[in-house]
Amino acid sequence: MPFIDQLRAAATQNNSMLCVGLDPEPSRFPAAMRGDASKIYDFCAAIVDATHDLVNSFKPQIAYFAAHRAEDQLEKLMAHMRRVAPQVPVILDAKRGDIGSTAEQYAKEAFERYGADAVTLSPFMGFDSITPYLQYEGKGAFLLCRTSNPGGDDLQAQTLADVPGQPQMFEHVARLAQGPWNTNGQLGLVVGATRPQEIERVRAVAPHLPLLIPGVGAQGGDAVATVKAARIGGGPIIINSSRAILYASSGEDFASAARAAAIKTRDLLNAVD
Repeated sequence: MPFIDQLRAAATQNNSMLCVGLDPEPSRFPAAMRGDASKIYDFCAAIVDATHDLVNSFKPQIAYFAAHRAEDQLEKLMAHMRRVAPQVPVILDAKRGDIGSTAEQYAKEAFERYGADAVTLSPFMGFDSITPYLQYEGKGAFLLCRTSNPGGDDLQAQTLADVPGQPQMFEHVARLAQGPWNTNGQLGLVVGATRPQEIERVRAVAPHLPLLIPGVGAQGGDAVATVKAARIGGGPIIINSSRAILYASSGEDFASAARAAAIKTRDLLNAVD
């Protein structure tokens, strides 16, 4: 099933816009695991088991695994998610951005080694840095568009004087993703929850693309404003929460606490008028 169809099906089945980000930090694990990087799989698998019926996707962030030499644990986790929640798509948060044979290798890593359904990418090097990912039939790719970090203004908010209409760079990225770059119909955009007014501007340009929206929860994004802005146009919505769910408790009840936090977040998102 193509990624976007899988995403829509999971959102309907689980009545959810929520994505749980898997950003394991051993220093924040419960006492019995704390500081032990060999327990990354155990921690993340417990979170997946506790939340897979509440989400429309999972998003493991590759750096949290690679920094601890835990890529083998990520492979094991990907296989676990396939077993326990085959209906829930997995977005590998890698933010790759390179060209030619290097991009081909990164695409192979995401889709063949890890078996991801979609991947996050930086579009800074242009369309030929995106093309290798689009050659994987049915796989999704999310382009960084308008991010939550303060430094996003350095480039994303710049006005492009030589582009018709003089859009800001993030609007131009959205227009390219909605139009000529979307050759496999599976492109999406990453936009931060801390900028709901700019989500509206993205939706004006790309009403039908899936939006991956980090920043709800620990980063302080306004969930209500985010949903209202993101649902303009009817494109799929993926609202990511990581730390607020993963570390809802530092005790032995961490998995049940994560489930409770996921239910609370999902219901809050669904309750927006």
